Amino acid sequence: WLIKPFTMAALGVLFFNYFFAGLIPPDDAQAYLAGVILLGAAPCTAMVFVWSNLTRGDATYTLVQVSVNDVIMVFAFAPIVAFLLGATDIVVPWDTLLLSVGLYVMLPLFVGYLTRQRLLAQGGEAAVDRFKSGVQPFSIIGLLVTVVLLFAFQGEVILDRPLVIALIAVPLLIQSYGIFFLAYGVARAWGIPFNVAAPCALIGTS
Repeated sequence: WLIKPFTMAALGVLFFNYFFAGLIPPDDAQAYLAGVILLGAAPCTAMVFVWSNLTRGDATYTLVQVSVNDVIMVFAFAPIVAFLLGATDIVVPWDTLLLSVGLYVMLPLFVGYLTRQRLLAQGGEAAVDRFKSGVQPFSIIGLLVTVVLLFAFQGEVILDRPLVIALIAVPLLIQSYGIFFLAYGVARAWGIPFNVAAPCALIGTS
């Protein structure tokens, strides 16, 4: 939260306003810049459970990390995005920002809380554990389906404008690998074990 949104915005300005200035129309460049700012300020939440599971990460740590991150996101996402969009002279879509926080952060948290309370009332922690074990395979399937659908819906754009897609990918790749190695490197330098350092780095990268 202190680094990633700002490095993503800086990379967006550097590439779309300077390095790629002659390759992308100015209006499109501003739209792409707004996109990377929104992306940089929106760390992954639920999918981190999948990444953590694939790296054999500490499940308890991942749960606490995602929970704290969600709480911070409720209060920090809209102001950070508004600040960064305003700093780059892009109109701040407050209604979209607040709706996004409500639909993708607050609503899932509320539904998750209600589901857990109902399971605890029916069978205690054992019921919660059974539920988690039952839905775990579907979480990985859901992740893969989401990725496939995202690319499928944008397939025509990707095929029609491969150069633009490649240009957009440059700052995103630099950001993703940079944040991962920064977070993972600092965690390991502090002596944090792999099963905590891996999900720690992945939540910032995703």
